[in-house]
Amino acid sequence: MIVFRDRMARGESRTGWLDSRHTFSFADYHDPAQMGFRALRVINEDRVIPGAGFPPHGHRDMEILTYVLEGALAHKDSLGNGAVIRPGELQRMSAGTGIVHSEFNASSTEPVHFLQIWIIPDRVGLAPSYEQKAFPAAERRGRLRLVAAPDGRDGALTVHQDARLYLASLAAGERIAHEVAAKHGLWLQLARGIVALDGTEMREGDGAAIEGEGGIDVDAETDAEFLLFDLG
Repeated sequence: MIVFRDRMARGESRTGWLDSRHTFSFADYHDPAQMGFRALRVINEDRVIPGAGFPPHGHRDMEILTYVLEGALAHKDSLGNGAVIRPGELQRMSAGTGIVHSEFNASSTEPVHFLQIWIIPDRVGLAPSYEQKAFPAAERRGRLRLVAAPDGRDGALTVHQDARLYLASLAAGERIAHEVAAKHGLWLQLARGIVALDGTEMREGDGAAIEGEGGIDVDAETDAEFLLFDLG
């Protein structure tokens, strides 16, 4: 079964500096029918104006992934990390027993557009930790590139959950197929372009939950980029 999540049905938060779209319930947006998918709890699509951002704030017991689509995002945290996340780079922050961080647009002239993702960890009380890696476009072109996994294999980031995240970039006319392991579910989040998931069209910002299927086919109708979560 495939259940589609229309981009126009997402929650919204708008301020003078932030335009955020919430695939699942978050902050003031609450929908009992949209509380996440398996261990995947949050997908926020954020756009932040130049020089603005999220001041220091805390989290606990959550795996937080940040993927920049356009622009640059400056990160600082209570572990002493300071970095700029750019397109094609993925950050993983395990909040664990507690971490404080800030995220600001690194540019004074250009907006930043990124996805922030929360995954519920497989246990509470982990030591806070941080990783950031670049995944060049060539590694994602025309195929699924594993970028996060429980064992950090193949150069992926390590997440503390039975969850794997893939990135893929397709040219118009290309197809990607993915088999689904027994008892696993998939979530597909389209970041750019237009694709057909098993024949149903999806556009930028759309999502889809896939369960009870042996596999899926994704056909690019335009150049496209998507994230695929494989969740136990």
